[in-house]
Amino acid sequence: MIIKKRVVIIIWSIAFTFTTTAFAQSLPDTTIKKIDSLFLKWNTADIPGCAVGIVRNDSLIFSKGYGLANLEYAIPNEPQTLFHMASVSKQFTAFSIVLLARQGKLKLDDDIHKWLPWFPDLKEKITIRNLLNHTSGIRDQWQLLAISGTRLDDVITQDQIIKILGKQLALNFKPGDKYSYSNSGFTMLAEIVKAASGQTLRQFTDSAIFKPLSMTSTHFHDDYTEIEKNRSYSYNRKDSAHFTNAVLSYSVAGATSLFTNINDMSKWIMNFYDHKVGDQKDIDMLTQKGKLNNGKELSYALGIVNDTWKGWRHYSHGGSDAGYRTYVAVFPALKMGFIVFSNLGEFNPGEKVYEMADFFIKDTASKKEEVKKEQRDSTAAILKDTISIKKFTGNYIGEDGLPFSFNIRNRQLHYHIYDENNFLIKGPKDTFSIPQAPEIEFIFGIKGKDTTVDLITLDQLYHLKKYIKDTSQSDEVLKKYTGIYYCPELDCKYGIVLKDHHLFLTNSKYNDAKLTLIGKDHLVNDNWWINHLMIRRDSKNNIIGFEVNSGRIMHLRFNKIE
Repeated sequence: MIIKKRVVIIIWSIAFTFTTTAFAQSLPDTTIKKIDSLFLKWNTADIPGCAVGIVRNDSLIFSKGYGLANLEYAIPNEPQTLFHMASVSKQFTAFSIVLLARQGKLKLDDDIHKWLPWFPDLKEKITIRNLLNHTSGIRDQWQLLAISGTRLDDVITQDQIIKILGKQLALNFKPGDKYSYSNSGFTMLAEIVKAASGQTLRQFTDSAIFKPLSMTSTHFHDDYTEIEKNRSYSYNRKDSAHFTNAVLSYSVAGATSLFTNINDMSKWIMNFYDHKVGDQKDIDMLTQKGKLNNGKELSYALGIVNDTWKGWRHYSHGGSDAGYRTYVAVFPALKMGFIVFSNLGEFNPGEKVYEMADFFIKDTASKKEEVKKEQRDSTAAILKDTISIKKFTGNYIGEDGLPFSFNIRNRQLHYHIYDENNFLIKGPKDTFSIPQAPEIEFIFGIKGKDTTVDLITLDQLYHLKKYIKDTSQSDEVLKKYTGIYYCPELDCKYGIVLKDHHLFLTNSKYNDAKLTLIGKDHLVNDNWWINHLMIRRDSKNNIIGFEVNSGRIMHLRFNKIE
């Protein structure tokens, strides 16, 4: 067995060396060594890893695999290895809509009901553009499925998602009022492609995009039972020396499920500046930034992000499903692109994309901006007046359960959320910002009896309210929250029970989750799909139900039935 294992490793090493020499001839050895240094951790014969690519002009100037595509058979990752793209898939769904719009078969401002008569009439106009920009207000499909009791490693089909979306009773918000990432919208876009073209998304993209670009190894994988050669498998880390299979059994297309490799993705990148499918008008439409009803411009365009990096315009998107992690960035003015695909859940492909890009792209940001960045260090965060700021310290929670706390340390205001903790830079009045991301602002205020903070990001606005932490609730108080709660929209039940002086959320499909009461009306837990419940009361202050206000789901009602 030992000899056999050594033979496998030797064969793997030979394949690995061949991959390196075959696809890295356009770069000097010093640059190749720099790139390799970024992936040393995964450059071994016994762990999952990644495949990477760098595109310049009309060539894939570097591509290489690191680590294993399959642990059980010690098969290495290579540039031709197929990866599941997760949300990198969205730009291909969006481009399909763009091509159909240019053909006059649909308009981006069409009401979706024209194409999707099965979607309920929620008394609001929702456009195709709303779906593309994530401004529709439609709740996210993965979270809806999880709340209803479907695990994400179950078999999930397109019809199953359509069925659950067809039962929605309300939106998260009025279409166009906010940005909220919704995978549902892109599943619906795939159905619009089918309705407008008469072809499934897989068929349409194959004929209209992949064949013209000679992307011969690319397709939307809409049948999870289908066997694909050279496919990578998906893993999560169990401990320092072991891994587990991260099961992915989706038979869906639109929001996810594109299968491709480094070689094929390089051809898609080139099409952004050297058009073989569509023309510059199509690329302009694909990358046109979304706008909210109030005129605020988003960084999100049509299935792709449009912003700048080091002063250069760039289009990018990442993806995450099961153990797959993907990221693609295109710099059209430089005619360059960077690709990282991984089959390990802990991998951060976006970080590696920009670390590679650092070797090739010079910073064109103005000197004025550079000086401003340098000044945003810890000394710039020293507060001249801590007394007036002290009233804003404490614990806050958002209407969607977002938890922040603020405290003063070393004459600096610090924020804390989950495992992140950092100081803030004071701006005008009671406005603060994050040093590494000055566009993210916290605006504190006092509204009536409430102390509040508005968190402003590039695309979203979060309202949070200060609360007094109280861990001394009696069983008598906690018992008022217990009962059976039913959601007519998803036809599912959850229970809240009292055990050992603690509340627990129960469901027939999941393990019990410990609930923490925040204030009188917030219940939080560690289940990502339902981690924040907002209690609903009648005019007599009796509890009549709760809303799931959690991540990409807002105002999903559960009624207390027992």
